[in-house]
Amino acid sequence: MPRLPGVSQKEAVRVFQKLGYRVVRESGHMILSNGDRRLVIPRHDPINAITMGAIARDAGLTPRQFRELL
Repeated sequence: MPRLPGVSQKEAVRVFQKLGYRVVRESGHMILSNGDRRLVIPRHDPINAITMGAIARDAGLTPRQFRELL
């Protein structure tokens, strides 16, 4: 899987908000939902590339599609 290096938590949340996700809850992690799916975004800076790839996959995106939305 292609890596997604250097993605901060704020950048990740901004990408998912473009896709219709809204912040549901904030604590040690940010929970986003679009009504059907729920995503958990860790508050790391930067987010680990493998973790970010898995979150993008959970949202139905390929790493390439995620990079294009940055």
